Amino acid sequence: MSRDLVVLRPEGLYCEAGGFFIDPWRPVDRAVVTHAHADHARTGHRRYLAAGEAREVMHARLGRISLQTLQWGESVKQGDVRISLFPAGHILGSAQVRIEHRGEVWVVSGDYKLETDPTCKAFEPVRCDTFITESTFGLPVYRWRPDAQTMAEIANWWADNAANGRASVLLCYALGKAQRIQAGLARAHALAGPIVVHGAVAAVNAAYREAGVNLPVACGVTDWRRAAGGEAPLVLAPPSAAGSPWLSRFGESSLAFASGWMRVRGARRRRALDRGFVLSDHADWPGLMQAIEASGAQRVIVTHGFEAAIVRHLSERGIAAHALRTEFGGEAGAESDGEVPSEGGLEASPALTLDGAAPASLLAASPAEFGASEDRRAATPPAQTASRRTS
Repeated sequence: MSRDLVVLRPEGLYCEAGGFFIDPWRPVDRAVVTHAHADHARTGHRRYLAAGEAREVMHARLGRISLQTLQWGESVKQGDVRISLFPAGHILGSAQVRIEHRGEVWVVSGDYKLETDPTCKAFEPVRCDTFITESTFGLPVYRWRPDAQTMAEIANWWADNAANGRASVLLCYALGKAQRIQAGLARAHALAGPIVVHGAVAAVNAAYREAGVNLPVACGVTDWRRAAGGEAPLVLAPPSAAGSPWLSRFGESSLAFASGWMRVRGARRRRALDRGFVLSDHADWPGLMQAIEASGAQRVIVTHGFEAAIVRHLSERGIAAHALRTEFGGEAGAESDGEVPSEGGLEASPALTLDGAAPASLLAASPAEFGASEDRRAATPPAQTASRRTS
């Protein structure tokens, strides 16, 4: 093997042989985007390539962009490499990027999880020579329980609060986590009353439904207040809504947070929460190890999270591993309103432009085709903006 297929440049992860970036954090000509979270999908690029299942959420998040898509396993030639996308199991349309060049194969994982999620395609191991993996929860302490158990805990908390006339306010990331909770409760037949969603969650719900994902009926706070009966609801809102006037509309309530960070002692206390539910859209320690082993990679590059722990563990097992610091934010950086906990993780950089249009310098550049189907259209305002609303 000679030169690395993927290297770090100021704009982000770059494949020189193909002339494209993967999840770049600064505006570029060609961007392959693994998923629509704000720390990976940013505005300002001239052309985007993503999985077909991500189309609706990409438009909901980024507005009017030049988006080309690939179906799972479909490949496209770009420069001297062949690109294909495989499910990452993180959120709807999340992808691993497979890059093949002269018989050498690299896979960039993006964010991923191995747990079952009714709202997205399950993680699919991809054999490769070099695997670039996230490490958001890359410590042995992070081990997730089965989803069914967590959904039962949420349902019981909701039912107990309702019996005492309290609303159940569950803070969760608006893209991915909120939809997973809604679908999980419905699958478990654990809907104890009405579900009320914040505007940021409602915008993403609409994109998921447009993509064909079944979600239970949810309403806004105004519709809930007008409805007869006034049953105590389950309220799903982004972390930025904590302490906002919007939440005061529900009267007496119990506050909880659904996140992998709730696995750490003291995380609930620091946020002044009544409950903490351990639920993450990232792989836990066993999941990370399983994914790395399934890749068959002889070299592993570890990004965003607890890189040192994984590098040390893999090195002790005879696998060539090293860390690569990026601007991805892991679970805490998944939302524009996310707060980086003290246990680890990097704060995501803010979007570099606000309207989803490429800077003039890139618009004047020569065309940069990926070679896949193009979908350019106007969309609803990006959900990042909605996530900052309090009404």
